[in-house]
Amino acid sequence: PKKTDQLIRGTVTLPHGTGKARRVIVFCKGEQELQAKEAGAETVGAADLIEKVQGGWLDFDVAIATPDLMRDVSRLGKILGPRGLMPNPKAGTVTEDVAKAVKEVKQGKVEFKMDKLSNIHFVIGKRSFEPQQLTDNARVALDAIVRARPSTVKGKLIKRVVLSSTMSPGIPITT
Repeated sequence: PKKTDQLIRGTVTLPHGTGKARRVIVFCKGEQELQAKEAGAETVGAADLIEKVQGGWLDFDVAIATPDLMRDVSRLGKILGPRGLMPNPKAGTVTEDVAKAVKEVKQGKVEFKMDKLSNIHFVIGKRSFEPQQLTDNARVALDAIVRARPSTVKGKLIKRVVLSSTMSPGIPITT
């Protein structure tokens, strides 16, 4: 991508999940705390949770926040930002409906973003998945990438798709 408006970024909920249980914390107050707990969040809080994270506690995979608390959560930018844990409206982790956001993350919502070399990497499942489950997840993921295409991107969007596990060679997929 030559310009920032050509970057592809988005989120997609995979039909069969990623095969990994994700630990979710939610920064919210009042009634939303109960909703987040019922939806399956491991830890919920406001100022007390911010203090805990500032103290070095990072035992979670996804952080969700409400817009009214983002001013306080922004103090955690130096801690959460480099690890990719900072709540972000583009990724759907800054929202008023925390229960819905927690359920989506637990079901297998993944974020994708184009890197500097125009590659997009993300998990579509585990090696233990059935072939049909991997196929379904891959189709949904590719559809999400095509839908996220900016209007300024010209030419062929997807040139090559390669599937690989962590420690194995890549397998080219014909589309």
